[in-house]
Parts: sequence; structure tokens; C-alpha cells
Amino acid sequence: MVGESAAKSRFDRKAEQILTGATQVFLQRGYERASMDKVAKASGVSKQTLYSHFADKEALFVALVDRMSRRRLEDSFGSQSLKGDPKQVLSALARATLTQLSADEDYHDFVRLVIAESKRFPELVEKFMLTVTRPSLMRLSDFLADSPELGFEDPEATAHVLLGAVVFFMLTQEIMPGKAVLPMDADRLADALVALL
Repeated sequence: MVGESAAKSRFDRKAEQILTGATQVFLQRGYERASMDKVAKASGVSKQTLYSHFADKEALFVALVDRMSRRRLEDSFGSQSLKGDPKQVLSALARATLTQLSADEDYHDFVRLVIAESKRFPELVEKFMLTVTRPSLMRLSDFLADSPELGFEDPEATAHVLLGAVVFFMLTQEIMPGKAVLPMDADRLADALVALL
């Protein structure tokens, strides 16, 4: 039993090593120009090891989307307690999320990549929505529903509005080169969102 556990741990560490290398390759080259040879080289593993973990480039890309999506969800909500005074909680959550999104260039590249490949791999967008968007929306919606003092008749729709503002900010300020055309400070947006509540 101990031997099996140690072998699984080594397997998981090697898979993580491969995904780290694959992240660099896919973000730099895009899906089409990425190759398993380049991923093996960037990961510091043999092609045999690479294929023992991931059957092909598509399977590797799907695993990468899953990994990046889960990491973003954890970064956004993992350290944020959704308990306490609603306005303070929402203000802290908005500021932390907007600050993290602004600073995470790998995530910007990742979103560009998912958008670019969404027609070829619609299941990736679905996975992204299920892994990041839906859990974020549900946690926020549940928090708003549990905060009757805010007086929202439809907490789920309100959660859509709040997350929509954050996504729009990321798209216009970070994903597209919109800072010069539509400049907006993250703290200013966070203040406005909380004031709307």
C-alpha cells in the first residue's frame, strides 16, 4: 500500500512537471504550433514519459485548461472568507480579484488561448465555465442570498452583474489593449461596485 502511494505521488509530481512545461509552450506558441516534442523538452521529460501521462496533445491541452481554471478559482476565492459584513466582504473580494486579474499575465494569455481555441474545442469553454465561472457565480450568489440586509430580490442575477463587471474589466484592460482607450483603475471599479450595493 505504501509503495502504491509513493508511486502515485511520483506520477502526480511528474504530471505537474509536464503541465508546467506545457503551460509555457502553449502560451508562447498557441495550440496549433505547440508540439509534444516541445512540451517534452520544456518539461524536462522523455517523450515516453510524456505519453505515459497524456495520450496526445488534445488530452494535454484539456488537462492544462482544467489546471489553470482551478488555480484561478482558488486564487480568487481560496483566501477570501465570504462571511461577515456584506459590504466589507464584497469590497475585499472585488479588490483582491481585480488586483490578481490585473497582475496575472499568464492568465491573460491563457484566456486569449481558450478564446482562440473555443471554436475548435467548444468543450474547453464548457470546462472553463464549469470549473471557474459556475463555482464563482454560485459562491457569490449564495453569499448574496445569505445577506438579506442587502435586499436583492434575485441574488443569482446580481451575482451575474457583479462578475460581469469584473470580466468586462479584465477583457478591456488586460486581454485586449484597451487601457489607452477605456482606462479604469481597479480600486475605482471596486468602489463603484460596492456603492451600487
